[in-house]
Amino acid sequence: MTTSVAPRSNEARSGTGRRTGGADGSPSAPTRRARKGTDVRTRVEIAVLAGPAVIMFVGFVILPVVLAAYYGFYKWQGYGAPVDFVGLQNYTVIFTDPDFRGVLWHNLFIVLGSLVVQGPIAIVLALLLNQRIRGRGLIRVLIFLPYVISEVIVGTGWSLMLQSSGAVNDLLQSIGLGALRNDWLSNPDIALWTLLGIISWKYIGFAVILFLAGLQSIPEELFEAAQLDGASYWQIQRRITLPLLGPTLRIWAFLSIIGSLQLFDLVYIIWGQYIASTAGTSTMATYMVANGRLSGNYGYGNAVAVVIFLISLVVALVYQRFVLRRDTAGALTGKGDR
Repeated sequence: MTTSVAPRSNEARSGTGRRTGGADGSPSAPTRRARKGTDVRTRVEIAVLAGPAVIMFVGFVILPVVLAAYYGFYKWQGYGAPVDFVGLQNYTVIFTDPDFRGVLWHNLFIVLGSLVVQGPIAIVLALLLNQRIRGRGLIRVLIFLPYVISEVIVGTGWSLMLQSSGAVNDLLQSIGLGALRNDWLSNPDIALWTLLGIISWKYIGFAVILFLAGLQSIPEELFEAAQLDGASYWQIQRRITLPLLGPTLRIWAFLSIIGSLQLFDLVYIIWGQYIASTAGTSTMATYMVANGRLSGNYGYGNAVAVVIFLISLVVALVYQRFVLRRDTAGALTGKGDR
């Protein structure tokens, strides 16, 4: 019996058949070209998708800051090319002006007051609204409603109600508390507290919704296990809820601090450009407008804008370095603090 063997092809005998890679396992030229084409296509897609956002950010954030820093070295009336170079004179005036130190204190008061007032109240409301109670959805909407109302409407409404002959004083008189009637907007002793109350009323809804979102991310199994171990309600909140709500609390505090440092619209709408200074409610932003645009000294106004930007930047960097470090490290590296 004979066994036939299929003859090898010429390519097999000569060892010149096609291979997908080199002798050392490296990708062949077609594979490298395909990968290069994919990388180019990926870069093009990123440029197309991120390009408009980058252009908008540079045009409306970076460029105005650079131009403000440039004009801040001049005494400029707001039109034509700046020619009256004054160097650091504008910045020297800012830091030696007692009015600026006063408005800086007002901003710091609003920062601390917002954290102390809004934070605890928002946490309590969020814990209550996280329970299964009747009308919970409606209550959430009512609490969040002031936040979505525009500042113009809020400022106009409160300015009318808080006048000497406004609805608030009339209500106090009608319920027998006429002794509490006051000039809520013009009295320098209470005007800043009035501003803090209006800000808290408007922005506390945002904090409540943010905290509710953080509470929804906490597993129910943790609460059930704590209850089985005999922990009380307040022990559960102190030992489980608040620690796990920490990242949300820190983010809210950061947003509240930056917003308080840049507060402008409510003050300008309620108190205007003249009463704010006499009532003691001026902020750095209203100071910038009053001493810049309204005084025809745009160079000085730009210098104040740069100072506000630098203060906000320093606060943001310090806060991120010492408060948000653990949260951002875990988000960026996926490892967290060690």
